[in-house]
Amino acid sequence: MSDTRRRVKLYTLNEDRQWDDRGTGHVSSTFVERLRGVSLLVRAESDGKFLFSIFDVSFSYSQDTLIVWSEADNYDLALSFQEKAGCDEIWEKICQVQGKDPALDITQDPIDESEEERFEEIPETSHLVELPPCELSRLEEIADLVTSVLSSPIRREKLALALVSEGYIKKLLGLFRVCEDLDNREGLHHLYEIVRGVLFLNKAALFEVMFSDDCIMDVVGCLEYDPALVQPKRHREFLTKTAKFKEVIPITDSELRQKIHQTYRVQYIQDIILPTPSVFEENFLSTLTSFIFFNKVEIVSMLQEDEKFLTEVFAQLTDEATEDSKRRELVNFVKEFCAFSQTLQPQNRDAFFKTLANLGILPALEIVMGMDDLQVRAAATDIFSYLVEFSPSMVREFVMQEPQQTDDDVLLINVVIKQMICDSDPELGGAVQLMGLLRTLIDPENMLASTNKTEKTEFLSFFYKYCMHVLTAPLLANTAHDKISKDLQEGSTKINPVCPDNFQTAQLLALILELLTFCVEHHTYHIKTYIMNKDLLRRVLVLMNSKHTFLALCALRFMRRIIGLKDEYYNRYIIKGNLFEPVINALLDNGTRYNLLNSAIIELFEFIKVEDIKSLIAHIVDNFYKALESIEYVQTFKGLKGRYEQEKDRQSQRLNRSVHILFPYRYRRDARSLDEDEELWFNDDDDDDDGEAVEKSRMEDDFSDSYGKYMELFETFSFLLQKCLIFTVSVTAGAANGANGANNNGKAAAIPPASPAVTPNNSSSSSVKTVALPATPVVKVMHLEIQLFINAPVISYFLAHITAIVEL
Repeated sequence: MSDTRRRVKLYTLNEDRQWDDRGTGHVSSTFVERLRGVSLLVRAESDGKFLFSIFDVSFSYSQDTLIVWSEADNYDLALSFQEKAGCDEIWEKICQVQGKDPALDITQDPIDESEEERFEEIPETSHLVELPPCELSRLEEIADLVTSVLSSPIRREKLALALVSEGYIKKLLGLFRVCEDLDNREGLHHLYEIVRGVLFLNKAALFEVMFSDDCIMDVVGCLEYDPALVQPKRHREFLTKTAKFKEVIPITDSELRQKIHQTYRVQYIQDIILPTPSVFEENFLSTLTSFIFFNKVEIVSMLQEDEKFLTEVFAQLTDEATEDSKRRELVNFVKEFCAFSQTLQPQNRDAFFKTLANLGILPALEIVMGMDDLQVRAAATDIFSYLVEFSPSMVREFVMQEPQQTDDDVLLINVVIKQMICDSDPELGGAVQLMGLLRTLIDPENMLASTNKTEKTEFLSFFYKYCMHVLTAPLLANTAHDKISKDLQEGSTKINPVCPDNFQTAQLLALILELLTFCVEHHTYHIKTYIMNKDLLRRVLVLMNSKHTFLALCALRFMRRIIGLKDEYYNRYIIKGNLFEPVINALLDNGTRYNLLNSAIIELFEFIKVEDIKSLIAHIVDNFYKALESIEYVQTFKGLKGRYEQEKDRQSQRLNRSVHILFPYRYRRDARSLDEDEELWFNDDDDDDDGEAVEKSRMEDDFSDSYGKYMELFETFSFLLQKCLIFTVSVTAGAANGANGANNNGKAAAIPPASPAVTPNNSSSSSVKTVALPATPVVKVMHLEIQLFINAPVISYFLAHITAIVEL
């Protein structure tokens, strides 16, 4: 069981002066001899990792269970103990090490508010700290003094003012030269502690002195003699002999030259000489970071203002006569120049890149990115990334103007694509970077639209016309049918006839597929047209046979994005091309292995089932269900079959209702009763005038009822008649003469035998025999002709009945 007395919570005070919980753990204290101070270590309760460690600072004791301290200005921390006994124990150890009375609530020498106010009003020229004489014999005392003040912000401030006012830094550096001449290692070790401590005072006024031209190399020299090292480092030798300052174009401004030298050396001190700072030391070096930052801002501003210098840089960069070595140096200079620009404020950075654009940075990149020198191409890629990150619209505007001035092969975007395709790095690091830049350029989300100009439409039209064929060339080349057939004819035993054993090519194809998948998701019209024209999905699905699983997954992801759009245009394309076949073959070839490929394919069919994409469900069940019905570890395919059967039943019910409306006599009564009625009607007495009147009335009523149902037919069949539906409806009415003539003697004309009923097998004939009606009654004839052109399976049944002439 852990010791609850030392169980603590670590808190930090945020900018809003609120305490943030950093975690729970257990605290221990120890004396670190190298730092000559107490260290509190907090280990996390969950995994035992260090939550925090703090060295010798000024602590305060509060509320019986809190120990609070400050690391730097406006950065306070606190330990909250679970038990008072644990807090008292740690407090006593801290006071014992720092030589303080545990009865006091603070280990720092008390300073009342009036004294602090007086301190703020003291002139800088006053001696706030009494410095020992700057002598060799007093170096240890000076080192102890500098180290001791680091825990107190007020004492750090006093010491910094004293060092500046007395010119103490230059005196110390003079002692360094003496110690080095005498090979006084002890004195050199003390000077290392002193200079390192002065850097941790974090004061810009001290940095101005230490990093001046006549002092900085001595400061570097002091930092070479770390007591922890057996032999001193040779940093000065590197800075003066190994590191060479290259002027691609001579810099005439001496102030600019001095600022560049200073920034490089200070950056070297921070990154190379000083050890990686702890959380505690990081705050002490914040001013050093700011010093470097503002130096870079000043360098960029001074270079930007020198128009003659930059004009000469770009003139030589694009000059064909420039030597390759010189051009390499120029490109590296522009790259570093752009990197420095990241320190500028947004407004100044905008002005910087606009200046580069006016000077011709993009035409220059077009030249250098096509060079064979790998270093030049890599540097040019970095510059291009800065430009794309800053303003994709600026790059797009430039490339859309190029076709008027140059061939397709040397368009900037095509140069970028070719460099991505031809990346010699086995891991394709450069290709990945370029692919990300291309995706940024073709992303509609960062394209501007105005009333007079639509950037999205114009640029995407340009890209698909001039660039897309370059991007897809490797994909189409590696999935060509003649290449695959040739590989298979040679009797290759490999699983994958596409790019066998070529991991780098597979990676490149995966990158291209990732970009195409992005296009499917964000470009609707343009990518759809391209896929249809090039039959691109069929070529992509060839890669389902790849032995590289990641490539097969990329191909599947491409199809998944297409199906995810639920676009019937795409669905018909997939059905017509039978493009599920390679996916299902891959699933069956994978067997019972439960892996990512298996899960991804199952998810594809599950999506189709859940979204109830009817056309795809019917296609899958009709063509592949026999091969898939044995897969029972998921219910996806049985679910697809169920959806299919439900839709089939639903359509059958609609069909029955519609046919009933279309043929009311055939379905309102059975065939036998229909025949009996017809026989009775034909055998009725022609002389029975009352029978004629009744029959006439019945016919008129039936016609009215049938006509209403025929009108209802047009609405009922609207969901089936998808392509073409032509109705021709004619209703004719006539009246016989008042008398039948002398020959008939009031009798009705002879009636021929009844016509046989129309059967489904008679669908090939469009005409139906008619029956002569008596001349006396008013006769009404309805002629209904329907021509259907539709691809539903059930229409074969309709064609037997749908074209008819119904006479009443």
